[in-house]
Amino acid sequence: MRGNITKRGKNSWQLKFDVPSVNGKRRQRYATVRGTYKDAQKELTRLLGAIDAGKLPDATRGTVAERMTAWLAGAHNVSPKTRERYAELAANQIVPHLGMVQLPKLADVTVRAWHAKLLEAELSPRTILHAHRVLCKALAGTQARMALNVELPLIEQDEVEILEPKEVEQVLEALKDHWLLPIVSLALATGMRRGELLGLQWGDANLDTATLRIERSVEETKTGLRLKPPKTKRGRRTIALSEDAVAMLRAHKVQQLGLRLQLGMGKPDTTTLVFSTVEGGLLRPRNVTKAWSRVVPDHTFHSLRHTHASMLIHKGVDILTISRRLGHSKAAITLDIYGHLMPGADRAAADAIAGVLK
Repeated sequence: MRGNITKRGKNSWQLKFDVPSVNGKRRQRYATVRGTYKDAQKELTRLLGAIDAGKLPDATRGTVAERMTAWLAGAHNVSPKTRERYAELAANQIVPHLGMVQLPKLADVTVRAWHAKLLEAELSPRTILHAHRVLCKALAGTQARMALNVELPLIEQDEVEILEPKEVEQVLEALKDHWLLPIVSLALATGMRRGELLGLQWGDANLDTATLRIERSVEETKTGLRLKPPKTKRGRRTIALSEDAVAMLRAHKVQQLGLRLQLGMGKPDTTTLVFSTVEGGLLRPRNVTKAWSRVVPDHTFHSLRHTHASMLIHKGVDILTISRRLGHSKAAITLDIYGHLMPGADRAAADAIAGVLK
């Protein structure tokens, strides 16, 4: 047997394969691949080819830096943006502190000291957690991975920024006649993420039935822009639109049509972007954020999503509906973020069981 594939989770596979024996003793290695079974087959083929060519690094030897380099060069079935983030964490938070440590000598005390150094450098606990998780992924299948089973810095829940009704009015007034206005208006009306808004096509909007499909998102990396599917199954969703949102989209479509005809681009079709550059191309997410910050410097663009969720909670919409509308993979995520906005929930729970002890 040279190698086999075992299903670990819904989209996770464990690879087990033979490596050259030492002193006549059989040796095996393990690796984890996220994606489809075909992705796992491709990675197993690549690893076996590396063994045959004598280019597979010994996972039990070498330094953390060498292991990180080899792991980052592999296939992990992640988006280009995520791969860039892994590389940044490795270059800035992992290798400078642990890079020269030999894998067999990596110990829990070393890992704790690493966390302490990052905290002293005023890195947020969340960033440290992300770096720790990347190192865990890189060391998967090695004995050195055991050293990472340590207590992690406590992460406090980020404060959710919500616009008050008066602030919403002020924002919309400040953006009057600005190209951002329809984007911001739809963000408030739907709670969609920035990338999802910029990936919308007219074929996704059924203005007669007042519904909108979220099928894709715009991702910006160092190499450019690309359209990608939602991160989770729940991310691809259909949501209802308010009458105001439908009216806004109809007016925006008429304005877009006039501009396209002036430029000789013809009428928009189902694949035409709802929000685009003058030439009809993808808008850069960072440019949207920059334009927003110039007009609304006191709030983040993401606060529009939080504001939408807050309005739904205030109107008594149930948490499962809100979770599905926002595209969260689990309702527990929605509760974790917005549960504190339900101050009457505990009193309602107490009232619901009133009389039980009589």
